[in-house]
Amino acid sequence: MSTKEKIQEQHSVDTLEKPNNEIVVYNDEVNTFDHVIETLIKACDHTPEQAEQCTILVHYKGKCTVKTGELKDLKPRCSKILEAGINAEII
Repeated sequence: MSTKEKIQEQHSVDTLEKPNNEIVVYNDEVNTFDHVIETLIKACDHTPEQAEQCTILVHYKGKCTVKTGELKDLKPRCSKILEAGINAEII
């Protein structure tokens, strides 16, 4: 196998493996713990325990990745979080 073939093969593998995107939620001084927890349960299908842990991390660390996956799945979830008045973005 030539170097060119190896590079093409590697490129093909790389394009098949889609990197996961992440929804990151950021801390603010407005939203209550309960509001953020309820929103994460609804928007990200978190269990109450997962949502609470993420909310604590957001509070103490300033941000937390709350969901990873394909962009098409994350966009509507992130929209729900933003519509709830919580700072978030997909990275």
